Amino acid sequence: MSYVFGIMIALAFLFSLISGSAGAMSQEIMDSASGAVTLLISISGMLCMWSGFMRIAKDCGLIDKLSRLCAPLLRRLYPDVEVESDAFRYISMNISANLLGLGNAATPLGLNAMKELKKQNPSDTASDSMLTFVLMNTASIQLLPTTVAALRKSYGSQHPFDILLCVWITSALALTAGLLSSKLLLHRRSKRPWKSLSR
Repeated sequence: MSYVFGIMIALAFLFSLISGSAGAMSQEIMDSASGAVTLLISISGMLCMWSGFMRIAKDCGLIDKLSRLCAPLLRRLYPDVEVESDAFRYISMNISANLLGLGNAATPLGLNAMKELKKQNPSDTASDSMLTFVLMNTASIQLLPTTVAALRKSYGSQHPFDILLCVWITSALALTAGLLSSKLLLHRRSKRPWKSLSR
């Protein structure tokens, strides 16, 4: 990705020189940097408040309870992961934290889950469970999308959480479509395994 961004920046400078708008681009860079700092400060209060609420939910055991509620579904999605294993526990806690919008807690839990899944996968190729886990993190359902709500509040929204229903519907549909596609492709691959490239 560093190469991609480097090329994009180099092309932007090149085209600004060709079009004679280097001065305007420099001014826009300064304005954007200033706007980014202003935006960060404006949403930090709300993010801190919700992060505090979610930390309380974690400390009082709400995330553990959600993990136990998610276990029956996760057993079907991760049939090759032992229920009593550390990998299954980290997966459950990561998904529960994502449901509550607790991104700061979900990230280290997700990394630990991938480490445990890697221990169970001797191959250099990602296992089915690893792919499913990445998919569920990419298209996760959030009951409280605190970051988006904070951004809406910083831009003047009087009701930053009035998008909840739309977020629930779209994220649920995206996750369902992703899981169905993944399971379909994995099922087809199990019937017609890829031939080794060395043959």
